[in-house]
Amino acid sequence: MRRAAAFLALLLCLYWTGAQGESGGLAGNDVTQIEIQSEILGVKSTSDQTNITPDIWAELKELRDMAIEHSVELRNSKSKMEKLEQENTAIQTRLTASESKNAVLESKMTDSENVVKELQSENTELESKINASENVVKELQRENTESRYFQYTPFQASLGFHNGPQHLNIPRMNASENEVEELKRQIADRPKVAFSLGLTDSGTIGPFNTDTTLKFSKVFTNFGQAYSPTTGLFTAPVRGAYYFSFTLLDGRSNTWRDVFLYHNDKRVLWSQNYSANGYESVSNSLVVQLEKGDVFYLVLYAGDSVFDDTNDRTTFNGFLLFPL
Repeated sequence: MRRAAAFLALLLCLYWTGAQGESGGLAGNDVTQIEIQSEILGVKSTSDQTNITPDIWAELKELRDMAIEHSVELRNSKSKMEKLEQENTAIQTRLTASESKNAVLESKMTDSENVVKELQSENTELESKINASENVVKELQRENTESRYFQYTPFQASLGFHNGPQHLNIPRMNASENEVEELKRQIADRPKVAFSLGLTDSGTIGPFNTDTTLKFSKVFTNFGQAYSPTTGLFTAPVRGAYYFSFTLLDGRSNTWRDVFLYHNDKRVLWSQNYSANGYESVSNSLVVQLEKGDVFYLVLYAGDSVFDDTNDRTTFNGFLLFPL
């Protein structure tokens, strides 16, 4: 740019010199001054002005081309920025939706945990009643043995015993024994159904072109043999309330991971999350009522993958809470 300005100034000086020549010439001092200016500008004066003009236009054309090139680059940069902003907005929208779904799933998990705690409390209460009944029977048996030789205590009298073995309250003792036996029979007859599984030791599974039923091949426990590692299906042996939970790990980065829980042919749960750094898990659980013969299983979404190894990073668990 400075060279162009220098050339333009020189051209003006030459033009002014030509004009002075036509009007009668220049003084000696004026010629010297022009030569000094030419040396300062780094350009040799010449009487042929046409040799300088093309250089000036070439410089101007080069400047114009540079200006056009910068303009095109600025437009391309602006277009890229707009595209990145659109992608960022889309990602933020999906993250917001994922956070909402996670909040709903956390609420469901809390409800399931409350149900499990309530059932555990009922089971504890039932065991307490059984223990109390057993203690009563033992006490009655002991008192029956000692009744032939000792007077009955106030406790024995409150249970209906009277002095003398001929007045022993046998029907009441038999009723307590029958109650204990009935409770024991109920516990013994309750189906024993529970399983805990790992997926594989082979590393990454998938992605697949279609939704795929996950077959957990590592069986830690499978009481009742209700889960089939061959088909990946859990088949309910009795009508009842069942609890299920799972955890799936994926090693990919900048991708979504999705997994479904199916009851027969109906999807009952869809869990997903987005991973920016890879090796993140998605987990969930629920309590569901199943009829005898119903099937329950996990399905991996098409295009997704899952990871497991000897550390058992991907698991599937379930058990019968109580029959109905």
